[in-house]
Amino acid sequence: LPGTVVERNLGITFGLVVRAMGFSKTVAGGISSLRQGEVSQFTVVLEDARRHAIDRMIENAKLLGANAVIAMRFDSSEIGKARAEVVAYGSAVVVTPSA
Repeated sequence: LPGTVVERNLGITFGLVVRAMGFSKTVAGGISSLRQGEVSQFTVVLEDARRHAIDRMIENAKLLGANAVIAMRFDSSEIGKARAEVVAYGSAVVVTPSA
């Protein structure tokens, strides 16, 4: 974070979300996947899951007393046929402006 100094590292913070695609999106996505290109039904669900995971990670960092998260990453996996797990994680830190 340019212009800041990490004063304390409070450890790992994370946000976890498991999303079901839902019957209608699964059917529509299955039909869309028969042709080449993006399957927009699935993209929308995963974008929402990532945003939700980030929000949960930030809430967790605040509970730890952090005012920033550094080295943030995503991880995801499929659970069954129509569910996806998304994890946002990073280091919860306390930063101050550099002198």
